[in-house]
Amino acid sequence: MPKPKKRGGNHQRGAGGQPRNVQPFSDEDASIETMSHCSGFSDPASFTEDGPEVDEEATQEDLEYKLKGFIDLTLDKSAKTRQAALESLKSAFSSKILYEFIMERRMTLTDSIERCIKKGKSDEQCAAAGLACLLCVQMGSGIESEEIFKTLGPVLKKIVCDGTASVQARQACATCLGICCFIVTDDITELYSTMECLENIFTKAYQRDRDTNGVSSTHNTVLHISALLAWTLLLTICPMNEVKKKIEMHLHKLPSLLSCDDLNMRIAAGETLALLFELARETDADFFYEDMELLTEKLRALATDGNKHRAKVDKRKQRSVFRDVLRAVEERDFPTEMVKFGPERMYIDCWVKKQTYDTFKEILGSGMQYHLQSNDFLRNVFELGPPVMLDAATLKTMKISRFERHLYNSAAFKARTKARSKCRDKRADVGEFF
Repeated sequence: MPKPKKRGGNHQRGAGGQPRNVQPFSDEDASIETMSHCSGFSDPASFTEDGPEVDEEATQEDLEYKLKGFIDLTLDKSAKTRQAALESLKSAFSSKILYEFIMERRMTLTDSIERCIKKGKSDEQCAAAGLACLLCVQMGSGIESEEIFKTLGPVLKKIVCDGTASVQARQACATCLGICCFIVTDDITELYSTMECLENIFTKAYQRDRDTNGVSSTHNTVLHISALLAWTLLLTICPMNEVKKKIEMHLHKLPSLLSCDDLNMRIAAGETLALLFELARETDADFFYEDMELLTEKLRALATDGNKHRAKVDKRKQRSVFRDVLRAVEERDFPTEMVKFGPERMYIDCWVKKQTYDTFKEILGSGMQYHLQSNDFLRNVFELGPPVMLDAATLKTMKISRFERHLYNSAAFKARTKARSKCRDKRADVGEFF
């Protein structure tokens, strides 16, 4: 006879008989809490005219209860449960400001992250490293963040330099090491030590790592890219005398990476070169590069690359990036970009600012705009001043009515339909000739 099924047998249970299913942090949680925590920072277009009132205190308590559960689950015996808890915490930290909540639990979080990086497998280490970045972004530059970095820094360096660790874990730890050092380090010795650690990784790409058969290896390329970008970020906060040394050391070697088979490595090398030229010209207005003609030929070839063996998307992306890089090297020009967040605007007008913005956008994802509005540390980095607080009356005047939104969407839909119809007609005409 088959054994009778036990009631509730499908649920794993932890201490005290509590189920260990991890309910991931949802977009709904993020949107509700973001609105309740600091409604003055929200985009006016996101407000509804007749939305229900939200009990902010109850919402905050519910959110904190969930987050406490995720923090507890980072110590669970199951690797999948720990990883899911880390990912949920990452989602929460990237989508809202939780300074006070984190301040009370920073040591617990630091211990959990350290444990996951030391003892976890590749995916868990990546999630823990990502959470460490967000933890430092939330805390900003201060004594508390320095304590976090003192604990995690040696662990991150050990993983980055460990050839037996997975490439993905080393890549995540290299990125984390650079970002955390950028945020918290006031000690110049620690800054140089971290840069040296990253240099030891990406300079191996100069020699084109080769396996025993003498064939160029791409196994560690993603690691080299992450180390190079993290090193470049730290270079932007170095004293000018150190910047000069690094430029002399790397400016003649970096062009060799432009011939790499990996698109992302070519782009990383190109953007780093543009940044180095920008810094070099800031330190010396009469800066002269001996191999300028050879370098511009390489950059121009990449900016007009039409090789058929490459994907169209890759070629389009490469040409776009290297047109800007070529202009930076030849003409000392930078195409200014504008970033909108809420009622504010930020202009990215140099390679240093672009490198910093791209780095934080990579770790914050869709939460970048919210953090630009309300995160004191990021606002200080980008010189945005104190957060802009809008009262209810101002927000009401900025609201877009439903009727206006409807008209705008209808007009956009019609324009899109006409444009697509024209493209279809052209394709049909071309087809008739064959």
